[in-house]
Amino acid sequence: MKKVGIMGGAFDPIHLGHLLAAESAREQHHLEEVWFMPSHIPPHKHRAGVSGKQRLEMVEAAIQGHPAFKPLDIELKRGGVSYTVDTIREIRGQHPDLDLYFIIGADMVNYLPKWEGIEDLAGMLTFIGLQRPGSFLELDALPPFIQEAVRLAEMPLVDISSSLIRSRLAQGRSVRYMVPDSVHDYMTRSGLYGIQS
Repeated sequence: MKKVGIMGGAFDPIHLGHLLAAESAREQHHLEEVWFMPSHIPPHKHRAGVSGKQRLEMVEAAIQGHPAFKPLDIELKRGGVSYTVDTIREIRGQHPDLDLYFIIGADMVNYLPKWEGIEDLAGMLTFIGLQRPGSFLELDALPPFIQEAVRLAEMPLVDISSSLIRSRLAQGRSVRYMVPDSVHDYMTRSGLYGIQS
């Protein structure tokens, strides 16, 4: 079976931390592909001038040239509130032959018991929790069915977030080398986040 990792997120914007996390998971768990899945954000949460289409296009710009990285627009097309369990059911229906892995931060592993439909979800895929230096993970405190569904991967500490990038841009500060050059060029051409060329 083909091993495919799925990395979901707002990607508002996608940055080098996202890419490093995906590559760390791909390499350590021998994934054949990683699909980057921008989540649908309700209209009242959209950043001024940043649409789902633009977030997807930034993902496409960021991953171009990596043969194992692919964009996935399933949640953007569906719209509304997207629960991961519903999305994975839909992907399973379209690709029943895949061995699916869902890539999340190690800190998010602690919250898996609160995820909608977690028992069904744990039966449909394996979670890859990315451990960064200093990340806090209590795997032993989780229910056994979740422990069995979680694998860990290590990644270097990269203290970059989308909110940090938006904050820096709002202050007129540089975000070069926090995002791929292709994403920086896209944001500049499109005038996103008030970026100055």
